[in-house]
Amino acid sequence: MNERHDSLDALILRRLQHDGRSTAEDIGAEIGLSGAAVSRRISRLRKAGIIAKEVAILNPKSVGLPLTFVVGVELERERRDVIDEFRARMRADEIVQQCYYVTGSFDFVIVLHARDMSDYEAFTSRTMFENPNIRRFTTMVVMDRVKVGLTVPLLQWLSEETPE
Repeated sequence: MNERHDSLDALILRRLQHDGRSTAEDIGAEIGLSGAAVSRRISRLRKAGIIAKEVAILNPKSVGLPLTFVVGVELERERRDVIDEFRARMRADEIVQQCYYVTGSFDFVIVLHARDMSDYEAFTSRTMFENPNIRRFTTMVVMDRVKVGLTVPLLQWLSEETPE
């Protein structure tokens, strides 16, 4: 969509990124708009696809998934069908939390959570070792989740002048 967004939209989005349960009334009181105006803006932001999804973010350790792995994957061939098949496998595998098609030494970088090393080994068996299109993969075990988030910086909108 080609709508114009302003710093008030950015303030709403910033608040929702940090607390998705914020009410329109609470946000409005914070930024100087009515709850109804905030609701209209949120609806517009959803329709524009700027708000892509609203979810609860869980602590993986608290639900029995204490291990986090970052895996770099190099494909045997970079053909469209091979890439698309790998993408589909990653989307379908519940253990995979994030998957990025990247440039550089690897073709894909994957982030996943597992109960234990056996859980991870089962993942590598079904997705890596049994796939003839995988040339190699490298696994890094996360020692400390220093920063984890899905918030998007909104500096470009916050620096714009607020409409009157």
